[in-house]
Amino acid sequence: MTLTRDAFLGGRVDLWQPARGFRAGSDAVLLAAACPARVGESVLDLGCGVGAAMYCLAARVQGLRLTGVEIDAHTADLARRNGGADVICADVMDLPPALRGSYDHVICNPPYFAAADGSPADDPTREAALREAMPGALAAWLDVACRRAGPKGSVTFIARADRLADLLAGLAPRLGGIAILPLTARPGEPAGRVILQGRKGARAPLRLLAPLVLHEGPIAETVLRDAAPLTLT
Repeated sequence: MTLTRDAFLGGRVDLWQPARGFRAGSDAVLLAAACPARVGESVLDLGCGVGAAMYCLAARVQGLRLTGVEIDAHTADLARRNGGADVICADVMDLPPALRGSYDHVICNPPYFAAADGSPADDPTREAALREAMPGALAAWLDVACRRAGPKGSVTFIARADRLADLLAGLAPRLGGIAILPLTARPGEPAGRVILQGRKGARAPLRLLAPLVLHEGPIAETVLRDAAPLTLT
């Protein structure tokens, strides 16, 4: 496997990842920025890939206890190589007993496409990362995330905007204080992605936040390059 060494957060994080197939990008950085973790807390990354979200989060918050779940063995090896997280090679929908505890925060960048959408990718790891393995798989990912979040724990997802209804259907009955952050490339354009976050036991009403413009403006620049947090609360 040919690898590249790629810089994230303006060089604060360097990661090994495959030259071909699924490659981590800005979505992982944005997911990390939105996680409200504090020093010493535990974070579970479902479908962690090479660990981009975990290690970008660790660059901002020190002393975290990071656990990643990744189904592909080679990708899991790269995630271990890239940093100090405890990375378990497992299927998110069939977690081993060691991962059935609770965490302060659960983050997830799930497969973007439903099982029947679009054409299969040429690379099998890219296909697995981008498309659900079976119909309704997103609901199972949401269920696992809610179960693994501890009392007052946060759950944060980044996904395509057209999956928002599915995200709310899975999370709204089980989490409170849900915040939705639309992500758009330029002012006036429709959102292509959303970040959705909620907490166990929270009672605040759902909030739809102003869109974050990714290609213009100082906020996106400080988040993507300087490890600034995205505050959804």
